[in-house]
Amino acid sequence: PGLLESAYVPCLTLELHRRNLDVVLGQPVPVIYQGIRIDCGYKMDMVVNDLVIVEIKSVAQLAPIHEAQLLTYLKLTGYPIGLLINFNVPLLKQGVRRRLNPNPAARFLS
Repeated sequence: PGLLESAYVPCLTLELHRRNLDVVLGQPVPVIYQGIRIDCGYKMDMVVNDLVIVEIKSVAQLAPIHEAQLLTYLKLTGYPIGLLINFNVPLLKQGVRRRLNPNPAARFLS
């Protein structure tokens, strides 16, 4: 605890790479409106193995808006799993929330 979110992202990325996992940082999340792709500035902190969205926080307490952000990314991208990780907790497991997409994209259903 005690560091900014910007410090945790590269550290977690390094640990995931050490475990031979693929990590993409800052992947944009487009909104499709009436068939037109619109860039609204949404960017996911990281996507692991083209399967899991990971949103990193370092806040005193996770707020509903943090969870809403993750759920929005899950819906817009079709990824099946999301993790919301708050590093500003005494034990890391207390800061991890896992969310499933109730409607994952077809490519994840096989």
